[in-house]
Amino acid sequence: MLARTLLAALPVLLIFGPLLPGLYWALTPALDTSVWQALWLDAQWPQALRATLISSVLSTVLACGMAAVLATLHYPGPVWLALQRRLPLLLSVPHAAFAVGLFFLIAPSGWLARLVAQGLHWTSPPDWVTVQDPYALSLALALAIKESWFLLWVLAAVLGEQAVSRQMVMGRSLGYSRTQTWALILWPQLLPRLVWPVMAVFAYGLSVVDMAIILGPGTPPTLAVLVWRWLTDPDPAFQARGSAASMVLLAVLLGCVLAARGLWWLAMRQRPYPNGQRKPATGLAWRHLHTPLYLTGYAVVAMLLLWSVAQAWFFPALWPDAVSLASWQQADWTPFWTTLWLALVASGLCLPAVLVWLEWGPQRLNALLYLPLIVPALPLVAGQYASLLHLHLDGTAVALVWSHLLWVLPYMVLTLIGPYRAFDGRLMTSARALGYSPWHACLSVKWPCLLRPMLATLAVGFAVSVAQYLPTLFAGGGRFVTVTTEAVALSAGGNRRVLAVQALLQIALPMAAFGLAAAAAYGLGRHRKGLR
Repeated sequence: MLARTLLAALPVLLIFGPLLPGLYWALTPALDTSVWQALWLDAQWPQALRATLISSVLSTVLACGMAAVLATLHYPGPVWLALQRRLPLLLSVPHAAFAVGLFFLIAPSGWLARLVAQGLHWTSPPDWVTVQDPYALSLALALAIKESWFLLWVLAAVLGEQAVSRQMVMGRSLGYSRTQTWALILWPQLLPRLVWPVMAVFAYGLSVVDMAIILGPGTPPTLAVLVWRWLTDPDPAFQARGSAASMVLLAVLLGCVLAARGLWWLAMRQRPYPNGQRKPATGLAWRHLHTPLYLTGYAVVAMLLLWSVAQAWFFPALWPDAVSLASWQQADWTPFWTTLWLALVASGLCLPAVLVWLEWGPQRLNALLYLPLIVPALPLVAGQYASLLHLHLDGTAVALVWSHLLWVLPYMVLTLIGPYRAFDGRLMTSARALGYSPWHACLSVKWPCLLRPMLATLAVGFAVSVAQYLPTLFAGGGRFVTVTTEAVALSAGGNRRVLAVQALLQIALPMAAFGLAAAAAYGLGRHRKGLR
């Protein structure tokens, strides 16, 4: 048993172990008081922090609100089932590609402005600041829409449990409205279970760089972009300032979490005892909130498709004057193939590590695996880079793959842990009673029965690797270009057609992974009812 536990822990140690000294090397320069003085005196610092707080807090609140409203109004029901079916398609759109498509949609020269121009007879784009505004409101909007899909996916997994469904039926049978049942019974139980996903959403908003470059303010940028620029500066003084600012991001995360914890405690203390009154359903005005969420996702992809084939498209024309495949024929496919092999290797290495961890690893340490999801990414990336520099591995393929594993592994564990715990243990008991060894029982019984969730987990890991931006920049040392780094780099230029092609390639890879996983699960379980 000890040998199997050590075997399960070995991959995790190889992924997380080198990070610890790297964090020490990366953050030690920030312990100098002169570094902090230089940080406080930097002219960009206050506005960057303000934009970061606005975008991260506002996006988290909006995402939680939209997910909560949709669940309250539509679970259980046909709209909720339809939403669940569409979520994989929406979630497969990477953050950078979504930001590019939203930019094409809401920019002063975007499609929505062109639509308004048809009625107001504009001949030039309006003087509006709808993207890259100083308060990062457009960035907050993009994050809120994108992360609401993630929270809905988490809610769908939680609401799929039989106990929650029975409680909803019981509450409705006692005469309580759907809204009352949620407020009195379901939300008090579900909210504590959603702490980790909401923390992950907030931490991502604090440290997002790719979306902030595309939609966020320019000068000064958000704090995450400013930290990224300082950490990549050749001047050691600026690198130390970036380390100090990374610690500020951690402090902001901790402060906001403690504040939210305090507000939750106050809300529970002041929560009135149910008086038994039945009230009619409320919030009917928000019943169609899911429609704009769907349409936004579809419109983003449509904008990318239009721009990728547009030959001439001047304002205020609603549609391109001519279409051509020249942008696709002249596209650089090197980032696509680099992203493909990198995502395949990263997800392929993580799947066996996840299986042995969930089978024999110490499950009480799962919270440690989730730390990369709930901690701002910049300090972790800086720690990875410091370790690679000391090991002389920066700019190598091994370093690039290892840098991605730190985020791919937690997401794959999070995806597979539910089906793994729901597996009927009596099947393994029967296999062991028939003389099967633990390894043989897993290979012959348990893992084949979990084939469908394993394929879905593999697709999730693939999509997470495709979307990685900061690890690719730091660990790759500029020698490896993926569709994500290429799309963000092109967003600063003026050729929207080339940018749209790279963004669509970034979307195509995760969609293909989810499609192949679904097709493989169907094909392998076609004649096996239990695997469908």
